[in-house]
Amino acid sequence: MRHAGAGRVGLSGGTTLVDRAICRAERHLVPDERWGIWSHAFVFEGARVDDQHWLIESDLQILRRHIQLGVQENRIDKYFDEQIYPNLAVLDFELGPGMTKAVVAGGLDLAANHARYSLRELAGTLLALKNPALRGRGNLLARGNSLFCSALVQHLFRRAGLDLAPGIDLKNTTPEDLARTPVPHRAWVLQRAEWGDKPPVRGHLPRALGAG
Repeated sequence: MRHAGAGRVGLSGGTTLVDRAICRAERHLVPDERWGIWSHAFVFEGARVDDQHWLIESDLQILRRHIQLGVQENRIDKYFDEQIYPNLAVLDFELGPGMTKAVVAGGLDLAANHARYSLRELAGTLLALKNPALRGRGNLLARGNSLFCSALVQHLFRRAGLDLAPGIDLKNTTPEDLARTPVPHRAWVLQRAEWGDKPPVRGHLPRALGAG
């Protein structure tokens, strides 16, 4: 949590069926076709008056009978369950105050205006992963006022003047693309599981990795 500064990017690799499907699809990004590590991305908002760190993300959440589908704010402790989120990372692009404000304010504006999470667009991205020629083109299943998780992060940073995945269409950007960004940054990575070509297996020993 000490690395969760405002304007930094967070990545998680989860063990749900949707997370597994995304990691499996990301195998097309590497020559040996190993599964990707990252299945979700978000932007840290910073600490608030409750002394809790908050983040902005586009996600699907079902809380009892309440469904949240789209851009939303959540506390960072959502990702403290290591059984559900064994892999976590923080990317720091060392934004200045102006860019940090632009990224966070842009995310809050999308949350206030209820931008949606689009499973349809996510399916379009998975199609593009199978055909690299489509990656730089518009998402075949794009729709208005919709952004899935990594597309949200790319959208906020591009509007602030920083392209984290050059040559890739906004709505074809994956969490793995953000992790592999060519933009200089510092990274803190906690990897407890390595998918390989098999579904995630819980119970791996923790392995902390650092870069930068």
